Amino acid sequence: MQLFPRGRWFTVIFNDAPRMTEIYCDITTPVEFSDDRVTMIDLDLDVIKRRDGTVLVDDEDEFALHQVKYGYPAEVVEQAQASCDWLVTAVAEDEPFVSVYKTYLDMVR
Repeated sequence: MQLFPRGRWFTVIFNDAPRMTEIYCDITTPVEFSDDRVTMIDLDLDVIKRRDGTVLVDDEDEFALHQVKYGYPAEVVEQAQASCDWLVTAVAEDEPFVSVYKTYLDMVR
């Protein structure tokens, strides 16, 4: 199940067991919605929560490389890093990342 929050710099995939990755957050530009399309730019950084509760940041090296290669504006880098930092704590402690999403996974099973 995937979440596309409005006005936020991330998207989230909530995985059901037995997948080892429980929550996978892509740091992205804010999502744009149209009648038949959801659009955003993946900025490489990922926040992952494993089923054992471990939270990690992935692809920091790729994010640093692409900042130079693609000339990310300073505001984009700041927003991406701020979202990443916030998500590291949020996926472990805050809703919908702790239990609310499980209700929706139950509905789609």
